[in-house]
Amino acid sequence: MCLIAFAWQQSPQQPLLLIGNRDEFHHRPTRALSEWAAEGHPELLAGKDLEAGGTWLGVTREGRFAAVTNIRSPGAAKAPKSRGQLPLDYLLGALGPADFLNTLCSALDQYTGFNLLVGDREQLWFLNSQHGQPRRLEPGIYAVSNADLDSPWPKTLALRSGLANNLNASDDALFSLLAKDQLYPDNQLPNTGISLEWERMLSAAFIVGLPEYGTRSSSILRLQAQDRVRLNERRFGPLGEPQGETCKEWS
Repeated sequence: MCLIAFAWQQSPQQPLLLIGNRDEFHHRPTRALSEWAAEGHPELLAGKDLEAGGTWLGVTREGRFAAVTNIRSPGAAKAPKSRGQLPLDYLLGALGPADFLNTLCSALDQYTGFNLLVGDREQLWFLNSQHGQPRRLEPGIYAVSNADLDSPWPKTLALRSGLANNLNASDDALFSLLAKDQLYPDNQLPNTGISLEWERMLSAAFIVGLPEYGTRSSSILRLQAQDRVRLNERRFGPLGEPQGETCKEWS
């Protein structure tokens, strides 16, 4: 994913509410949100990157969840392993969040820069691969894009604020937050080593600037009381053309 906001343990009725957008080249093959029964994992709910085999966001029936964003670093060499494998390894493994991240820290050079969230119903952990220090997150409302957690990028701040004001909102209202295509003034943009034209285009929460690249999907993940799990995904083609919606719920 490229933009995530999440409310962690803000309500006993909903320990986790996570919303986010996945931005990607439109030619990269992708499978829509589904149960991974064909792979022998019917307990896993996630989209699938059909090029590298991993995922950007997923949840299991028992409430293990994970999400990854890349760290924007245009000069970095491509590492041998796909970042999309990281959520999958956690979701299909047996290690708890802290042990998983501590083990991962010995292999960070195998992946291009990333932010990784891993958790369950009891705890949530975060790792920025450039810092290499796993961090247990306290209850709160957070956001992350392609820099560190809560970096003050305009779209990150806006989505975190929007989520904070809509903790009890419907999926439609939350999807509206993710659909904002506002571009921000140049003096508010980060300098991440790409051209100013690209910084402008990528400053939007919902990216529609090029026919070959943009927001491919928006997702809403809810972990709720009584072991309920709900994940809703809306998909988009070039220039933001709607391409379907899938909502799955376990209880």
